Amino acid sequence: MNNAALKIGCQTFTWEMLGKGWSGGPDDLVHAIADGGYAGLEITDTMIGHYALKPADFARTLADAGLTLVSFAFGSDSGFTVAEKTASDLETARRWVDFVANFPGAMVSMGSATAVSDGPRDEKFAIAAECYNRAAEIGRSAGVAVAVHPSSHHNTLLFTRNDYDRLFALLDPWVGWVPDTGHILRGRQEMDDTLATYRDRIRYVHLKDVDADGIWAMLGEGVCNVPSVISAVREAPQFNGWIVVEEESDHAGSDPATAVRVNRETLRRLGF
Repeated sequence: MNNAALKIGCQTFTWEMLGKGWSGGPDDLVHAIADGGYAGLEITDTMIGHYALKPADFARTLADAGLTLVSFAFGSDSGFTVAEKTASDLETARRWVDFVANFPGAMVSMGSATAVSDGPRDEKFAIAAECYNRAAEIGRSAGVAVAVHPSSHHNTLLFTRNDYDRLFALLDPWVGWVPDTGHILRGRQEMDDTLATYRDRIRYVHLKDVDADGIWAMLGEGVCNVPSVISAVREAPQFNGWIVVEEESDHAGSDPATAVRVNRETLRRLGF
């Protein structure tokens, strides 16, 4: 078994989904996540705010709150599938790799390959794989691991198990994977088999829940077998110990701070 100590973090997308309804800033996120009982956070390019050019200041803010930066996540309007935008996407990757290099052990997570235009899917998979591979090389040169985070959102290329197989076959071995339990379940995949097949790519986990129809649910109120997932990922040789809880249900959209606190309490009741 991987002996990495289990740590529980929180993703900031729970607030990001509010869109213009969110008037707070990154300090508010840090305080809410710390108050919710988490040990770390994953933040996105959309939510980093005034800290984008001030990694040292962000590190102090996290330290003062008793939090660790687990990962920095970013996406692209290109969906990482537009060849003419790859150079720009890689410059963005370099920017955030340089930012994350100030946080020992933190990673960079790249969003799901997504079709943003018409055209053959095979070409889009190839473009995305090249982008992920080259971004991971940028990360390796800076000592920062880079991983892919598939989603089940509109026009994703990474929905079914077949989609995962197609992309992962094109990725270099050092490109990591952030399995997301909600997105895997929405893609009607066999959770245990998908996690086992690509266990060598697992770096950390996004833990969230859905009901039997694939509708987002609060953790523990859907069909995700949380203990089974955690047991499986702890066997992954490069799993770093972080379980990052992410919440996208309607309840979270109306009261993010309460939702993430309740999810942390749910994990405690499950023994984590």
